[in-house]
Amino acid sequence: MKDAIERVLISEEELEAAVAEMGKQISRDYADKDPIFIGVLKGCFIFMADLMRHVDISCSMDFMAVSSYSGTTSTGAVKINKDLSEIIEGRHLILVEDILDSGVTLNYLKNYLMVRKPASIAVATLMDKPARRRADIYADYSCFEIPDAFVVGYGLDYNERYRNLPYIGVLKPEIYS
Repeated sequence: MKDAIERVLISEEELEAAVAEMGKQISRDYADKDPIFIGVLKGCFIFMADLMRHVDISCSMDFMAVSSYSGTTSTGAVKINKDLSEIIEGRHLILVEDILDSGVTLNYLKNYLMVRKPASIAVATLMDKPARRRADIYADYSCFEIPDAFVVGYGLDYNERYRNLPYIGVLKPEIYS
């Protein structure tokens, strides 16, 4: 599995430090707001679990499962595979995403959820890849800005593989081309 990785982009130690800092910042910003953290599955699961360990405020969690990728390319068509279980009207939402890439999926989700009249919606992403942005959406919280490379690990996959790597690695092009 490690032979598929061109290089480590973000180490385990860098991930831990950045996620801890984000958790502290969100805790300060939402101290009296009782937000709902909404994880966008599957890629967010490791990041969200670690983030929640660093959030020390009253909050709840829910998850959505969406799909818009085929291999390494966003199809542009977003499909909701699992919707929210909680009522969000009047609540502060924090969408937790592994990577903000083209922005198409997150922009769709934000608009989809706004119809339910939440008090606010913020975006917390582990990685921001602005070079590939196609939608007008930005992260309110981001741990890392990364170059235009295909990354895996720490929950991110290529064809459901490599999610279990404890770091973010750049996948060798011959693996996915």
